[in-house]
Amino acid sequence: VQLQASGGGLVQAGGSLRLSCSASGRASDNNFMGWFRQPPGKEREFVATISWSGDDTLYADSVKGRFFISRDNAKNTVYLQMNSLTPEDTAKYSCVAGPMGRWWYANRPAAYNYWGQGTQVTVSS
Repeated sequence: VQLQASGGGLVQAGGSLRLSCSASGRASDNNFMGWFRQPPGKEREFVATISWSGDDTLYADSVKGRFFISRDNAKNTVYLQMNSLTPEDTAKYSCVAGPMGRWWYANRPAAYNYWGQGTQVTVSS
């Protein structure tokens, strides 16, 4: 089971990026999938997550209205569209997956049993 994130890079403040996460094996089977990030020198933090059906989403307050999560189960892929990026969004973004039974605490790392290696996003001012 692997989660492979891509799409990171360097972007100017105000710009946009779209991250993708492809799941192999059974990482996406009936799982909710999402993203965490870890800024340089800071704790890991929740970004967004989406239910298996795609009907339910959850966002951190810091990204609401700017980031949008979606998924394509036929492709075993989840996306994170990031708009209006600021330097405070600079971080390593990791893709995660967890069983739907843990949705009630989906903003916590403990809800997830699959973690990808991450992709770096750097926003310049």
